[in-house]
Formats: sequence, C-alpha cells, structure tokens
Amino acid sequence: MTIWNTSKLVLAAAGLALVAQPALAQQPAYNSGYADDRAEIEDLMARYLFAIDFHDWDAYVETFAEDGTIEFASGTYAGREEIRAAVTRFAEGIGNFYQTEDGQPARLRHVILQSTVRVEGERAWATSLWVEMANDGPGDSLKMGTYGVYEDQLSKVDGKWLLSYRNVLNDFIANRQPGPENPVRGMDAAAEAYRASIPE
Repeated sequence: MTIWNTSKLVLAAAGLALVAQPALAQQPAYNSGYADDRAEIEDLMARYLFAIDFHDWDAYVETFAEDGTIEFASGTYAGREEIRAAVTRFAEGIGNFYQTEDGQPARLRHVILQSTVRVEGERAWATSLWVEMANDGPGDSLKMGTYGVYEDQLSKVDGKWLLSYRNVLNDFIANRQPGPENPVRGMDAAAEAYRASIPE
C-alpha cells in the first residue's frame, strides 16, 4: 500500500473528513511562498541523493526529521540512528547487485527525473520519479539499474524542511510497485484531506 492510501486510512480512523479525488484532475492553487518552499524541498531531495551516493551518512540522516521514517524493500526504519544503520547496510550490499569488471562494487548514482510538490503551511507532500544507475556495464560503462517512485511527507522544523516520511517504491520488486493509479492523485487527496482537517 502506498503512503497516500495509508494517510487516508489514518485520517479516516481519526474521524477526519476525507476529500474525494475529483473526476477531472485539477491543478492545486499555489500560495505566494510556494516557489521558496519548493526550492528548499528540491534542494533537500538533491542533498539526500548526493549523500547516499557518496556515503555521507551524517548528511544523509540530517535530511530527515529526528523522528523521521523511511520505508523500502527491506523494511521500515524510524529515527535517525535506525535510518543510518539501514542505509549503511544498503551501501555495503551494493556489490551483490552491481559490480565492475574486476569484481569490485560499482559506483551507484541516483537521479530524480521529476517531482510534484504540495505545500500546506508547515506540511508538504511530494511524489518523484527516480532512477538508479551504476558503472557495471561492459567495460565499466553506465548501465541503468532500476527505477521507481518516492512518496514523501515533509515537515518544516525550526524553519527548515525535512523528510518526516519517505516511501521508496521500486518497479522491479513485487509489492513495492507504484500504481496502477497515478500516484500524484493520491498525493493531492492526502494534502486536501489534511487541509480539510485543519480548523478554520
């Protein structure tokens, strides 16, 4: 289940109003500070990717709120120390999947292709398409590895945007695939449900 569906279930369990997805997709209304918030969120996402690809675990965990959570194929990890341990194990296992011709672990690179971002006050949601590549092709050339979707929830903490929840969906792993519905619609519904839950 994607986090957008999970978010809707949590809101429903709490007795909060849900906003149904419109039959026709409508573009959200953006407030005057949206560009600044989006720029900060996109910078945070880029810092996350540079940190994981260059094994800078201090920088990596600092993209998460202290009580942040990440979910991927190996499980769900909460708090910066659990997240650090999980991503370190991931990096140590790269050689099991990607190798140079001399049998060494290949260099892994992640790229975000496009992102949609919703901001409601000090909460935000993002959906991004990511790809993973490594130098494990013939002659250590570039080879596309896998791809998927990031589903993110973010919070502004002491004036800084941080990941409060990242769900890493992977199109090549059973039960970790996005869709079949457009995940952006689910993100919009989660954002609208949150906005509807705030007292006027």
